[in-house]
Amino acid sequence: MEGIPNDKKIILFDGVCNLCNSSVQYVIKHDKKDNFRFVAIQSELGQKIIKHIGISQKNIDSVIFYNPGKVYYYKSSAALEIAKSLGGIFTYATIFRIIPSGIRDFLYDYIAKNRYKWFGKNESCMIPTPELKSKFLG
Repeated sequence: MEGIPNDKKIILFDGVCNLCNSSVQYVIKHDKKDNFRFVAIQSELGQKIIKHIGISQKNIDSVIFYNPGKVYYYKSSAALEIAKSLGGIFTYATIFRIIPSGIRDFLYDYIAKNRYKWFGKNESCMIPTPELKSKFLG
């Protein structure tokens, strides 16, 4: 797909969600190997990626972890794959795979449904600082 580096893992996130933006900042801070690039789901590129990988528009109330040309994950599985890809101590988060995905996703959906109420919402997508601009696509 055009405009996406094949050697980076892509995290699609809700660009107006404060919780999501904080999570992106956390991943950037701990991405010591520069593995990740970020795309707001609301962006034109975010919408193209979702269409390209075949995710229903109903399922975009979630973080999506996309390894171009290989695989994608969303909801709790995406969060666990991101932790695994960060490496180090974060790989211990994969222990939560022992919890069935239905239960993990139920909890994920509950948080996602309430994220604006609990953490707030921005009027527009986050604009990265000049130092971080290279980490964002689209």
